[in-house]
Amino acid sequence: MAPGVLHRVIHGTHDPEPWQKSLLTVRPALLQSYRRHRVRHADYPAILPHTNSCVRGSVVTGLTEGDLYRLDIFEGDQYTRQKVKVQVLSKDVGLDQAADVESNTQVIEEVEAETYIWQAGEDTLERKEWDFEEFKRDKMKAWMGMAEGDDSADMDEGFADVDRAVAEQDSAEQEKGKDPMGGRGANGHITRQLKEAAV
Repeated sequence: MAPGVLHRVIHGTHDPEPWQKSLLTVRPALLQSYRRHRVRHADYPAILPHTNSCVRGSVVTGLTEGDLYRLDIFEGDQYTRQKVKVQVLSKDVGLDQAADVESNTQVIEEVEAETYIWQAGEDTLERKEWDFEEFKRDKMKAWMGMAEGDDSADMDEGFADVDRAVAEQDSAEQEKGKDPMGGRGANGHITRQLKEAAV
């Protein structure tokens, strides 16, 4: 749902070349019988099976095996990639618009897709739904590696804003499992793995 984060993971920058962007097709979709929660002490969401619930998201096609490899590293061992059936909605949109399509669009088809299902236990999740608008407003730039306050900034290789935020956390939050980026920040173990896996 967050194009800059997806591009950062698979292309190494939040704003790749137009030809790289053109390789992906994004359609809004619904995942029935799942619920999205915020992970405790983190900025990111997780989904779990849940009867009578639905998760709004995007179906992205055009991903390569290399892209999936990098996404698997990024998601880490808290998630497993699993096959699911999703309902594709009627309006084709760009990646940056997929989360904003009005809810009354019609289902045009059901397709098989893969998604990342939370494996670290329901007790590690908050009861409330993860708020995508709050994430976009308050956290997205850090997750894309952009300098604070500069919408056109190139990727900040040092993730200075992320490092600063982590350094300011009190020692209780720095215990294992309390990293709000779950190892995905500039100095996190997942970011190091992504750099080592750069193709």
